[in-house]
Amino acid sequence: MSRRHAAEKREVLPDAKYGDKVLTKFMNNLMIDGKKSTAESIVYNAFDRVEAKIKRAPVEVFHEALENIQPSVEVRSRRVGGATYQVPVEVRPERRQALAIRWLINASRGRNENTMEERLAGELMDAVQSRGTAVKKREDTHKMADANKAFSHYRW
Repeated sequence: MSRRHAAEKREVLPDAKYGDKVLTKFMNNLMIDGKKSTAESIVYNAFDRVEAKIKRAPVEVFHEALENIQPSVEVRSRRVGGATYQVPVEVRPERRQALAIRWLINASRGRNENTMEERLAGELMDAVQSRGTAVKKREDTHKMADANKAFSHYRW
């Protein structure tokens, strides 16, 4: 990592159908080998499935699901006098969003449905109801931070 200055944040363009920047970030994370149109079709078809099942606006469902997945605290390793401690720290808003997106995609890929559209739709619907693998990941992160709160005085 460069010590001179932090890398400047790139501004992403809102997606074509819903005009949402967070959704564009999600699609970019879902994309494999630069196949953006494939990622877009997966997301839009998954949204259609969600809308058919839940009867709510899919972008609204997506944002609620992300909100349920975002962690507020996490543990970071801190080396003090030869020992490494897991120190709980607050998560910055950009990182919260990035972690939620990453966990949602990984949880979707790990599901047993046939197509990625079905997997993503299923994980989104589970996340809205605060269950599923992605939400469990957030709960585990919070438990780990809670278990190590004795070391919070090593925060930097």
